[in-house]
Amino acid sequence: MAEDEAPNPFNNPLFAQFQRAMSAQGPLQWDVARQTALMAATEGVAEHNVDPQRRIAVESLANVARMHVAEVTGLATPAAVPLDVVGRATWANLTLQAWKPYFDALAQAIGGTATSTADNTAENTAASEADESDPMLAMLANVSKLIAPSMLGMSVGTLVGRLATNTFGQFDLPLPRDPHDRVVIVISNVDNFADEWSIPRDDMTMWALTHELISHGVFGVAHVRQTVQQLVSQFAGGFRPNPGALSESISSLDISSGDPMKLLNSLLSDPTVLLGAQRSAAQERVAPILDAAIAGIVGYIDHYVDRVTARILGQASPIGEAVRRRRVAQSGDRVFVERLLGIDLTSEQVERAQQFIAGVLERAGDEGVALLLAKHGNLPTPSEIVAPGLWLARLETSN
Repeated sequence: MAEDEAPNPFNNPLFAQFQRAMSAQGPLQWDVARQTALMAATEGVAEHNVDPQRRIAVESLANVARMHVAEVTGLATPAAVPLDVVGRATWANLTLQAWKPYFDALAQAIGGTATSTADNTAENTAASEADESDPMLAMLANVSKLIAPSMLGMSVGTLVGRLATNTFGQFDLPLPRDPHDRVVIVISNVDNFADEWSIPRDDMTMWALTHELISHGVFGVAHVRQTVQQLVSQFAGGFRPNPGALSESISSLDISSGDPMKLLNSLLSDPTVLLGAQRSAAQERVAPILDAAIAGIVGYIDHYVDRVTARILGQASPIGEAVRRRRVAQSGDRVFVERLLGIDLTSEQVERAQQFIAGVLERAGDEGVALLLAKHGNLPTPSEIVAPGLWLARLETSN
C-alpha cells in the first residue's frame, strides 16, 4: 500500500467475520420486519381483542354480502371460506406472510443474488468496475451490503405497518395473496372511517365486506392470481444493486433552491435510495404491462362493488365517493408499494380503470366485463386499457 493511501477499515479479519455473520441471516431480516411492522401498526400501544359482539355482527353482515355478491357477479364466494375479524397487528402479520414472495424477490435483487437479465448483467458489471476504481464507492458498497438486510427489513416493516393503520381488509391494494383461504376485515379501521365520515357503521362494514368478497373472488380465479403474482415478482426482482445511490443523490441536492433539510427529507422518502436499489430497463418494460393488468382488475372490482352496494344500501349511499377520496388522499402513504412492488394506484390510474369498464359496458354490457376473468390472457394490454374497443376486438378474434 502506498504511504499516502489511507487504510481501508473494512479490509480486516474482524470485519469479514462480522459481515459473514450478518449475511448468514439472508438478504432480508424478517425479525426486523415483523417488529417494525407491529410497532408501526399499533403505534406502540397494546391492542385489545375485537369485541365478541362486534365480531358476531360483522359475521352476520357477511352472510348477507356473500349472497348478493354471488347473485350479481357470479363469482364464487363460498361460505366455507372463513371470515377473520382482526386488529391491526394480526393484519400486519398475515400480510408479511402473504407478501413474502414479493419481498424475497426484491431482497435477492438488491443483494445481487437474483438471476440477472442481460440488461442487469451489463449494468452490474459497469457498477463493479466503477467501485474498483473509486475506493470511496468500494467502501460504501461494503457498508451497503452489511446493513442492507436490516434496512430492507425496516422498510418492509414500515410499509406493512403503515398500511395496517388504515386498511379495511386484505385488498385495499390489489395484490393477490397465498394462501388464498380467508377473508379479512380490520374492523377498527372500518369503524373509524365510518365515524369520520358520519356513515352508519353497519353500512360501512357492508361496503368493506362487499369489496373484500369481490376482490377475493377475482383473485380466486387461478390464472388472474398467477398473472399478477408473476408480474409483481418480475418488477420487484428487477432492481439492481446501486450502493452509491445515496451518496449520488445527496451530492445532487441543490441547497440553493430552498431549505436543505426539507430537500434531504424528500430524498430519504425514496426507499430505493435508502436500500441502494436502482430501477432497471427490465422494470421499465414490465411496469406498463402491470399497470394495465391492475387497471383492468381495479375497474372490474369497483364496478361490481358499486352494483352490489347500491342493491343493498341504495343508490344514494355516500360511501363510494368517500372511499374514492380516501384512496386518492392515501396515495402518498403507498409510495413504498408503488416504488418497490410496482402497484401504482394514482387517481389517474383509477380514472383510466373506470373509463375502460365504461367503454366495455357501452359496447358489450356485463357479458363483456365478465370476459376479463374468462381465461388466461384476457387482461388488457397497455394499448388496450385506453381503447376498450381494441380489447374487445382482440378477444373476439381469439375466441
